[in-house]
Amino acid sequence: MAKGGFPGMGGGNMANLMKQAQKMQKDMEKVQAELEEKQVEASVGGGVVTVVASGKKEILSIVIKPEAVDPEDVEMLQDLVLSAVNEAIRKADEMVNGEMGKVTGGMNIPGLF
Repeated sequence: MAKGGFPGMGGGNMANLMKQAQKMQKDMEKVQAELEEKQVEASVGGGVVTVVASGKKEILSIVIKPEAVDPEDVEMLQDLVLSAVNEAIRKADEMVNGEMGKVTGGMNIPGLF
């Protein structure tokens, strides 16, 4: 076994690995800050319900057009709002995963973001 404790890894390679990890951490922090400023939008029901979410997966706004409001069918409106919110969160997840994937080189590290 090599001196560094891992086959094929000398002390210099470990130092390089640590530098790369620190750079990746800084890059990830920068991307996370940028994602907080980005937004995604999801519309359902032909655009009668629109939800905007942030990169932090927070709902920023919900717009409901008057034609979506039918006092006789409140359940449909509830379903539309629920669908739009879920779609906005899904889009925010995609955006976050895409941007972070650029930093991590596509490595899937559970719990990272």
